[in-house]
Amino acid sequence: MILELDCGNSLIKWRVIRSAGLATVASGVADSDAALLERLRGCEGLALRHCRLVSVRSEQETASLVQALSEAFGIDASIAQPAEVLAGVRNGYRDYQRLGLDRWVALVAGYKLAGGACLVLDLGTAVTSDLVDAAGQHLGGYICPGMPLMRSQLRTHTRRIRYDDAAAREALQGLSPGRETAEAVERGCLLMLRGFVREQYQLACELLGGDCAVFLTGGDAELVRDELPQARILPDLVFTGLAIACPLE
Repeated sequence: MILELDCGNSLIKWRVIRSAGLATVASGVADSDAALLERLRGCEGLALRHCRLVSVRSEQETASLVQALSEAFGIDASIAQPAEVLAGVRNGYRDYQRLGLDRWVALVAGYKLAGGACLVLDLGTAVTSDLVDAAGQHLGGYICPGMPLMRSQLRTHTRRIRYDDAAAREALQGLSPGRETAEAVERGCLLMLRGFVREQYQLACELLGGDCAVFLTGGDAELVRDELPQARILPDLVFTGLAIACPLE
């Protein structure tokens, strides 16, 4: 069994797959290294042989997690590294090492799945957009706040904006003008997110052609599904790219 990890700034997305066939055995999201280890220990019949991970954390934080996994399960970790070229894709950053590794492996996966030009949108805490042309040249991308960041900033810096997560979920049941604060904030943020997505697709059509593939990933991908009905929603796109960056067989 292979443990795959996507270590973000605040959360660790994980899954365990079988070496043969890549069937998912278990998966989840953990908010700390300790929580991840607890969840893994709670999986019955777990027989980990390998680990591969992509991390945007500091080298020290990543090394600490790798050591904890080694001590708990006796496995070594293969860690995705920056690259100028991978699987036919050329990194578009002036300093290729500065491109977030989660973005890098996701856009490589998108290009491989598309077999050509693609737009990759990752809608999480932050929203990222990356464009790759038909020749595999990464043109660069964009980063903006996602729903969690927009919501958090408004709650933090506006004294009268106070509501819980249940109210936030309820507010997103429609998009008519909000008649209470939760509705106004949640729907306003969602409309901003959808506007960004529309603009990215228009730009992709201009730069890559109208037949470019579009991939949506990240926790809020479903929120913009209606804006891009032709897009493929792939929650595990980063893991697909991780397997390309860190082949184990």
